[in-house]
Amino acid sequence: MTKRRPLFTGACLLLLIGAPTAARSQALTSITSLYVGYNTRKATVKPTGELKAQLDSLDRELGAASQQGRLSEVRRLLARGTTLLAGRPWTDVADYSASLLLRTDRVIVESQKPYAMRLEQLYLPSINLSRSLTAHATLTGRGSGAAAAGAGAAGRAGGGAAGQQVSVVKDLGRIDGVSRDLRESPLLLEFDVRDVADGRYTVVVDVLDSSRTLGSVSLPILVRRGLDETVVMLETAAAKAPEALRAEILYPVDRMRNVNRGQLELRTFDATADFATAERVVAAVKSGKDPFAGRTGDIKRHYLLAAANEIMPYRTYVPTTYKAGVSVPLIIALHGLGQTEDSFFEAYGRKLPQLAEQFGYIVAAPLGYRVDGSYGWGVGTPPADVMTRRREEFADADVMQVLAQVKKQYNVDVNRIYLLGHSMGAIGTWKLAAKYPDVWAAIAPFSGQGAPATAERMKAIPNFVVHGDADPTVNVRGSRAMVDAMKALNMDVTYIEVGGGNHSAVVEPNLAAAVEFFNARRKGGGT
Repeated sequence: MTKRRPLFTGACLLLLIGAPTAARSQALTSITSLYVGYNTRKATVKPTGELKAQLDSLDRELGAASQQGRLSEVRRLLARGTTLLAGRPWTDVADYSASLLLRTDRVIVESQKPYAMRLEQLYLPSINLSRSLTAHATLTGRGSGAAAAGAGAAGRAGGGAAGQQVSVVKDLGRIDGVSRDLRESPLLLEFDVRDVADGRYTVVVDVLDSSRTLGSVSLPILVRRGLDETVVMLETAAAKAPEALRAEILYPVDRMRNVNRGQLELRTFDATADFATAERVVAAVKSGKDPFAGRTGDIKRHYLLAAANEIMPYRTYVPTTYKAGVSVPLIIALHGLGQTEDSFFEAYGRKLPQLAEQFGYIVAAPLGYRVDGSYGWGVGTPPADVMTRRREEFADADVMQVLAQVKKQYNVDVNRIYLLGHSMGAIGTWKLAAKYPDVWAAIAPFSGQGAPATAERMKAIPNFVVHGDADPTVNVRGSRAMVDAMKALNMDVTYIEVGGGNHSAVVEPNLAAAVEFFNARRKGGGT
């Protein structure tokens, strides 16, 4: 294993890309996200009768597997429960298909080198197989109006955007003699992608028992020609750049490394855009310019989170009226589970940047270290699991470091710093308000829940709370309990409960009211 060394060495920012060793797993969807999806589906379906009995039994198995740390079994049980809730039977074939996965040392691929991956299994399924199997691999892509050749494999790769169809770009071959137990004997696959154009694709592997398809597994990849040369160029340029801009240049290299190591999902990284942005920063530095000086509008930034030894992204909106001589209010926006720093810029009708421009706010949206980072554990008991505790520590640190970065870059009114979030971000809003009560002038959690016992710690912080009473993902009782605790303390709280409102649709219609709530409040009770 390649030893990991610090990104900062003296005054230079150095990024090390370790040589490939044994193939690692792509980043699987987090178990937390799978649980939320399963529970949301269950709350929506409201199972009764035999289905409820099956799910009650499954939930007991889930509890035992989780407690014992048998995470592959947890994934299996969640796949089974989700299948049952979709009205489909859980068969031996469904069990086999859910067990499959592809592992590789790179999902961001240099097209001029052979590309290798392994077909494996998370667990031993219950299916009875009497002979060796066959695998068939294809590379699929998306194209507007393209003929959907090989519709079977392509369809299993997932639906595309409106007007797009999934088509087979290249048949990667058929392999006979595949082991019935891919845990013991994984199947090594090596592909030639030299003739594949740069872009995003999906490798799809179908496993067959004679003519019967047992299951399919897919892995998104990004193919790029000249990738290794680009990495060397960026590392060389970063070593010569001003310290404040090194993270901006090295971000795509660092992010690629973590995606390839399986620590992050490929979807969290826009490699094409981020490499291009880093190259523009390099060009600006060579011409003696700071590419961020004087900029307003929508800006993506990056910095080194030293505790995690990782370069983190964050997104800001700076109003066009901003002048360095005048202090302005700041909103920190926290995304929901599975989302990224782009959430409040791309979702909710893109309303928050519009409001920021209208009322003269800077908005800063951190990633929170990971899409499931949870923004720390507030002032409660730390998680027992060491890895969970570490992830949440970094998530907390990321939010507060982004706040510090923005205060360093802009003239922020320290009496008008606000915090808002949706779903996991709302839960994080209440956590961070209680943990850092002297920072926030007011907060606005949407569709969240909190610990009523922490209300006393945020007694001086005005709260604008929104929740739908039909929310199937985070029950409205969580917000009601927080509001009741705050009202008992005579706190400044405005609560909007949306009749029939679901988990997400309640956000956009109430963002303007949240900002107006902020407009009337500053730290210390002033207006």
